[in-house]
Amino acid sequence: MADISIIGAGSWGTALAVLLHRNGHKITVWSIVEAEIHMLQQEREHKDKLPGVRLPEDMVFTTNLEEAVKDKDVLVLAVPSPYTRSTSHNMAPFVEDGQIIVNVAKGIEENSLLTLSQIIEEEIPQAVVAVLSGPSHAEEVGRGIPTTIVVGARKKTTAEYLQNVFMNEVFRVYISPDMLGIELGAALKNVVALAAGIADGLGYGDNTKAALITRGIAEIARLGMSMGGKIETFSGLTGIGDLIVTCASMHSRNRRAGILIGKGYTMEQAMDEVKMVVEGVYSAKAAMGLAEKYQVQLPIIEQVNNILFKGMPVDEAVKNLMLRDKKIENPLIPWDEDNE
Repeated sequence: MADISIIGAGSWGTALAVLLHRNGHKITVWSIVEAEIHMLQQEREHKDKLPGVRLPEDMVFTTNLEEAVKDKDVLVLAVPSPYTRSTSHNMAPFVEDGQIIVNVAKGIEENSLLTLSQIIEEEIPQAVVAVLSGPSHAEEVGRGIPTTIVVGARKKTTAEYLQNVFMNEVFRVYISPDMLGIELGAALKNVVALAAGIADGLGYGDNTKAALITRGIAEIARLGMSMGGKIETFSGLTGIGDLIVTCASMHSRNRRAGILIGKGYTMEQAMDEVKMVVEGVYSAKAAMGLAEKYQVQLPIIEQVNNILFKGMPVDEAVKNLMLRDKKIENPLIPWDEDNE
C-alpha cells in the first residue's frame, strides 16, 4: 500500500483518487478551494464535476498543502494546466528529495513553451517527475469502465513502480521513456479537439471529423518529432488514441467548447458555458510559438488560433484549410522513377 496525495480535486483528480483507493492505497485529496473540500467531506461525492461517484469514508480531504505533500510516497498533480507552475511553486518547500510527482494535466505554458513536467522540474528540482496520459475521460474512470493509459518516466524503475500503483483489472497501464512525446500529444490534441467541435457546431459530418483527426495527428507528430518526440508515441495511446477520444466524445470539454464556437459563441462565452478549464485554449498559442521556433507548419492549429484570438469567422478558417496549396499526403513515400 502506498500513501498518495491527489493535488487538485477536479473531475480527473477525483476519479484517480477513487481508482487508487480501489487499489488499496491510502488517499488524501487537496484543493485550494475551501468550499470544494467541505462539499467532498460532507457529501462524499463531487456533485459538480463527477456526480454519481461515491467517495470512501476513509478518504482524507484537506486545504492544507503541507499536510497533503509531506511524507507521501506519490503526489499526483491534477490541477488545471494554467495553475501547474503556481501550485508547484507552493508545493516545493514541502517536497523531499526523490519524492515522486506524477503530472496528469495536459498543456503547454504559453510564455515559456515548456511542457508541464518541465515546469514541475524547474520549480521542484528535487522531485522525481513522471507523467500519466491517454484516452481516459474522468467520468468513465470514476465508474470503473475499462481504460488504458501510459505512464512516462525518465527511469524505467520509476515507470514500473507507478505501473504497479495505478494498474488494476479496469485500468491497464503501459510505460514509456518518451515523456516529451506523451505530453505534446496530450496538449496538442486538445487544440485539434476544438477544431473538431467547431466542425460539429457548423453541422459538418463524419468525413470532416475523420479528416481533422487524421491530419491533426500528422501535425502533432510533425512538431513532436522536430522537438525530439518519437513517432511510435504519436501513433499510440497518447497520440492517436487520445486524439480520437477527445474529438469524438461529449465528455470532452474541448470538443464541447468548440461546438459552441461553431454555433457562434465567442471563446469567452464558450468557456463560461462549459464551466471547466478548456485547456486547448491555453495550449493553442503555445503550439504556434513552438511551430515558429521549430519551423513546422500546423495549418489546423493555426486556423484554431485565428478563430480564438484574431476574430476570424469559422467559415473563412475552413476555406483557408480546404484551399491550401496542393500537397502530397506523405512525401516520404516516393513514386518509382518510371511513374513520376
